[in-house]
Amino acid sequence: MKILYCLLGTLSLIVGIIGIFLPVLPTTPLILLATYCYYRGSRHMYHWLMHHPYLGTYIRNFTEKKVIPLHAKILTLSLLWASLLFCAYILDPIYLKALMIAIAIGVTWHILSYRLK
Repeated sequence: MKILYCLLGTLSLIVGIIGIFLPVLPTTPLILLATYCYYRGSRHMYHWLMHHPYLGTYIRNFTEKKVIPLHAKILTLSLLWASLLFCAYILDPIYLKALMIAIAIGVTWHILSYRLK
C-alpha cells in the first residue's frame, strides 16, 4: 500500500508542477494530495517535500496559516485571467465563453478569500 501512495504522490506532484505553468490544471490540490500521499507512503518523501525550498514554504503557508503571499496571488490571477480570456476569445460557442469567464470569476473569488502573508 505504501508503494501505491508513493506512486500516486509522485504522479500528483508531477502534474501539480506542470499545473504551475498551465493554469487549467489545479496546482494547489495536486500538491496537497502529493503531501498527503507522501505522508502515508514515505516519511522520507514527505520530509523532502515539506522542506523543499519553494514547495515546502508554499505547502506550510497554505495548510498551517491559510495564507497566500501577495506575489503568488498576483501571478496566479494574472496567468489565470490571461489564459482563460484567451480561451474565451478562441472558443466559438457563446456558452463556452461564458463558462471560461465564470470559472475565472469563481477561482478569483476563492483565491482572494485567503489572507495575505
